[in-house]
Amino acid sequence: MIYLIAYAGSIVAANWLIQTFGLIPVGWGLMAPAGVLAAGVSFTLRDLVQDRMGRWWTLGAIGAGALLSLAVSDARFAVASGLAFLASETADMLVYSPLRKRNWLGAVFASNVVGLALDSALFLLLAFGSLDFLAGQVVAKLQVTLLAVAVLWLWRRRDLPVSDRAGAHA
Repeated sequence: MIYLIAYAGSIVAANWLIQTFGLIPVGWGLMAPAGVLAAGVSFTLRDLVQDRMGRWWTLGAIGAGALLSLAVSDARFAVASGLAFLASETADMLVYSPLRKRNWLGAVFASNVVGLALDSALFLLLAFGSLDFLAGQVVAKLQVTLLAVAVLWLWRRRDLPVSDRAGAHA
């Protein structure tokens, strides 16, 4: 349940951030809507919710997050993010679901990359009518994804017996 609340909350946080801070620098001279920080974390949270609760709960969290976002941001951001999250969730199901049993961490990374590209393009088109900040969106979400995957790798690794840590893959 914690992952579900965190996932829906990350959608709300993404909308609040963009409404509050607008555009932010994300490195290499690129700019992106500030919501990119929370949206980047949401892709990993989505995979955790899907694993523990299933696809329907994941879709419900997207709907709840989008509806709650109406209280903290413009409707155009809330609607655009809700639709973008739904599209990226569909792509996630196609990438993450078949890969997760073979290499869970690889599946998280692969689905995040596919999801962040689709989510970024669709959100920018719906919210701003252009792809001007696509490079910044992708770079920032990729940075957050790499950090999230590293944290998950360390978290899972700490649960392994010391003798198994040298060969830990996932």
